[in-house]
Amino acid sequence: MTARERITRTLTEAFRPVSLEVIDESHLHKGHAGHRPEGETHYRVRIVAEAFRGKGRVDIHREVNASLAEEFAGGLHALAIEAKAA
Repeated sequence: MTARERITRTLTEAFRPVSLEVIDESHLHKGHAGHRPEGETHYRVRIVAEAFRGKGRVDIHREVNASLAEEFAGGLHALAIEAKAA
């Protein structure tokens, strides 16, 4: 299973989003900190979920990052998050 597939599965289970897009942007970070030749280090997540209703941006980002703790421990270096409530 790829990192993209694991991230998608984890976020789907955690937040039941109405919309979710997980984009591997690793190729844009060649030569930057955390980049590995095999990729799967830098991702962008666009997520819309009812679970975010009434929460501020910082809280949402903390929840998303916490849900992906295993991915960060396994080599995910950077995650750009675009999140909003459904």
